Amino acid sequence: MDDNVVRQEYDKIANIYDQRWNSYITKTLTYLKNWANISPQATVLDVGCGTGEFESLILRDNAKQHITGVDISEQMLLVAKNKFQANSNLYPNVYFQIAGASSLPFANHSFDIIFSASAFHFFDDPVAALAEMKRVLKPDGKVFILDWCKDYFFCRLIDLYLKIFNSAHKRCYTQAEFHELLTSANFNIQRAAKFNFDVIWGMMVVEMKL
Repeated sequence: MDDNVVRQEYDKIANIYDQRWNSYITKTLTYLKNWANISPQATVLDVGCGTGEFESLILRDNAKQHITGVDISEQMLLVAKNKFQANSNLYPNVYFQIAGASSLPFANHSFDIIFSASAFHFFDDPVAALAEMKRVLKPDGKVFILDWCKDYFFCRLIDLYLKIFNSAHKRCYTQAEFHELLTSANFNIQRAAKFNFDVIWGMMVVEMKL
């Protein structure tokens, strides 16, 4: 599998994505935003930003927040850009750019905070993605990753189903497996949590520093 499979899948559903996944998006991204407690002065990178819903949440609190969203789906990014285009004067510091997680087009030490929400299980090369996050993170910066957690029964079923029927899916992790991957990439885990909602969705979130 490569990024082209993921790109093609999400290009196809971009225009209906927000409506189809409204409940999931609202609950997971609101949890992540509240959990992270983002400084208004922070420069933020959102890896796998999709249709820009996380940007919308952040900018409701601080319209001047400096935030950049990257995604590999051109159509998802088009939806994201259209959300802010009509009021670009109100949101002067929001940007969207096509890019994969394993090749971020930014200089070293560019961002105070990096987020990745519900995207890690799609990463073709998670080790390379973590290395890129380290590279573009400022020395005193933080990384927050939220993704599905295979400690929950239904997520184990979803992981198995998608491995068989969805070639865009890479893999889910248990919390222990995920933390081992993160520490092997030389991140220091500061906080971690697990939660579930709507019976099916089991999630994990982590805050890391260099």
